[in-house]
Amino acid sequence: MPSESSPLSNQLLVALPALHDPHFARSVTLVCQHDGDGAMGVMINRASDYTLGEVLQQMGIHSDSEALQSQIVLAGGPVHPERGFVLHDGDREWDSTLTVGDGLFLTTSRDVLEALARGDGPEQAVVALGCAGWGAGQLEQELVDDSWLMVPARRELLFGVPLEQRWQAAAGSIGVDLVNYASQSGHA
Repeated sequence: MPSESSPLSNQLLVALPALHDPHFARSVTLVCQHDGDGAMGVMINRASDYTLGEVLQQMGIHSDSEALQSQIVLAGGPVHPERGFVLHDGDREWDSTLTVGDGLFLTTSRDVLEALARGDGPEQAVVALGCAGWGAGQLEQELVDDSWLMVPARRELLFGVPLEQRWQAAAGSIGVDLVNYASQSGHA
């Protein structure tokens, strides 16, 4: 698995309350790749309209696991909403995998979904449709403009915290209370 070392990879972008873009308001995005050409990430706190069972069925992949079939697929972002992205742990080789951080990977190939359906895929995995993308320098400017709070990625947040709690939990992991953030900012 190729290792992509970049300054912002394996960080969470937590949308600050002032970010009103409907695609990203109250979102939490895992930055998966960042380099001089831009950045790519996957939102981890928005449900899509699909279950994993529906996605697997559309792909002609069968699974007997009711838990897997009922798993919610994430809305990973507005870019390439027709493409699947699997965030997962493990050290197994897949056809198309990017190393996000220590023991955290992003795979876009069918083989990981087939393995999940057979019951021999990664222990922890979430599937998203679509991703988020930024052009060269765009994300850096948004950080300067205070659109995002930067938080180190934590596995328990990615795989264990319920979707509706991830925005506040991500900020809370570094001591920020987003509910009170807007009323406190700008005061001396």
